[in-house]
Formats: sequence, structure tokens, C-alpha cells
Amino acid sequence: MRAVIYDRFGELPEVRDVPDPEPPAGGVVVAVRATGLCRSDWHGWRGHDTDIRLPHVPGHEFAGEIAAVGTGVRDWRVGDRVTAPFVCACGTCPACLAGDQQVCHRQEQPGFTYWGSFAELVVVPNAETNLVRLSDGAGDGVGYAAAATLGCRFATAFRAVVARGRVRPGEWVAVHGCGGVGLSAVMVAVAAGARVVAVDVAAGALALARRFGAAATVDGSTSPVAAIREITGGGAHVSLDALGSQATLTASVEGLRRRGRHVQVGLLPAVTGRPTVPMELVVAHELEILGSHGMPAHAYRELLPLVATGALRPADLVTGELALADAPAALAAMDGPAPAGIQIIVP
Repeated sequence: MRAVIYDRFGELPEVRDVPDPEPPAGGVVVAVRATGLCRSDWHGWRGHDTDIRLPHVPGHEFAGEIAAVGTGVRDWRVGDRVTAPFVCACGTCPACLAGDQQVCHRQEQPGFTYWGSFAELVVVPNAETNLVRLSDGAGDGVGYAAAATLGCRFATAFRAVVARGRVRPGEWVAVHGCGGVGLSAVMVAVAAGARVVAVDVAAGALALARRFGAAATVDGSTSPVAAIREITGGGAHVSLDALGSQATLTASVEGLRRRGRHVQVGLLPAVTGRPTVPMELVVAHELEILGSHGMPAHAYRELLPLVATGALRPADLVTGELALADAPAALAAMDGPAPAGIQIIVP
């Protein structure tokens, strides 16, 4: 198969022919029809993830068709249309048995702990736990490009807003960073009946946030806290750091009203330096500080009908498609400002 691969961190990847993967016992091999270009892949390529072993193939949000089935797989067949969360869970640890596969004790992650989806084929272990079925019917509202966004950014935003942030109709939600996950959070929060303030430094990202229903947008190139407090009449009820930086984390917490809820979604790798949190506000204002790490496969049953009916439209977030040959340069370009929306690679 052809795959994007790098031999050293920070050096430009290249497209090569590599051996096809074999399905593990209990797992499958998926023929990748679409895969997302995500900032988490950039973190991995830059050497910020200690799980990665070189040489390496990135990519962790994908959709496609099952190409091969391992021994012991019961409910899946070659040709089934599928996606999977970026956390591939074991299915048997205490977290999994409690339904919390997104924090599995023995999790595997394509593009991080093993070779990922910037390739023609990718492995999904423990298929019964991790695969998500996509409808076979044309017009089901979940094409491959849209389904690829569900593996990481859209599903992560959905759980962060609905399950972790517990957003309610009429509340104010501030979203700091309007890349793929941030714009997904805007769309989800608006659909939940919230009023959204979107914060970013890029005019194109803010324009997309307004298109997806944000009630207000704020230029984040200077401290946005005062503007958020004025717009929301005292601060957001829920605030998400969807980028992952000291500045966005601090602004997200400082922009909350009393008893507000901060949800950390953007990665803050320890190797880049541990951030500080304004704990004096957390204590004095009784704020909640919450992490959110993807979404388990079983929770897609709540999300997919909303996509199929058009209540949520992840396909609208896709602003560009790339060939596999274009992926190395696009990944390296994430050192600087990324294009607005989500870029999809089509192997």
C-alpha cells in the first residue's frame, strides 16, 4: 500500500510503498476512503508524543470500508462502511467495562501508538468494541468525508459540549480556537440551543464560526476576556479551549461567570511545558475544570442520527480535499496558520 511516512521527527514525510497490514485477531483492516489532517498529527510529527516509534505513519480520524477481517470477529464483514474513534479501546479494562472506552487503560491510537490512516489501509483492533457502522443507504447524510471528521474532531467536540460541558439551551458558550474541533463545537453548541462567542486570530475562521451560527465573534490576537464578559453579561456559562495553549487556557477560565464550566479539549503536551491554571478564580468562583478526550464508539448512536437528519452538518466543516501526495507538505505547513475548516485526505 501507499502511505505517508516519516523517519525522523520534524523532517518532511514522504509517500512510499509499505507492506499491507494484516488484520489482528479480533480486529479488521479498513480501506481508507477519507482521513482528516489534524493538529494532533502535527504534534506527533514534531515529536511531542512519547508513544510514537519511528518510522511512523500518522493519521487518526478516518472512514472507509472493511477490507479484511481477523479471526474471532463476529458482527463485521468485508465491505461494511465504518469509522472508529481515535481511541481504540481494549473492551475489558475497568474503564471499558464502565462504558468509558475513551479513557481505556490499555488504549491504542492509530497514528500514535501504531501506524495510522495517512495510508490506503489502516488497522482497527478489537472491532466489536471500536467500529462504528455507517449506513449503507445513499443519502444517509454521512459520506466518507463527513464520517472521517467524526473519528476525532467532531465527535470530540460533541462529547465536550454535550456530556462534559452539559450545555443547556440559552446558555452562553465561549469557544477559544476555531480550527476543526472549535468549529465543530460551535455547530454542536448552536444545535443544543446555546449562544456562542467564537474566539480566534484568523478572520477566515471567525467567518466560518458566524456561518455556523455563532452569535458573536472576538479577535483573539489581544486578550478577549473583557469582550467575552461584555457580550455575555458577566461571562460564559461554558468555555472550551479548543486550541491548546497557555493563552487560550487562561482566557477560557478567566472568561467564565461564577460557577462556570471550563472544558479543556486542545492538547497541551507535557513536553512543550506544563501550563498554569488561575486557581484563585477556580476557588473563589467555584469553577469546574473538565478534561474531554474523544468519544467512545457506543456514544455514536446519539450523534449519527443528528448527522443523518441534518441537525448537525460535519460535511460543512470540510473546506478542502487533498491527495495522499499532498499530505506531507500540508502536515508540515501546520507549523504556521492552518487553512480554515477541516482538510480531508483522500487516498
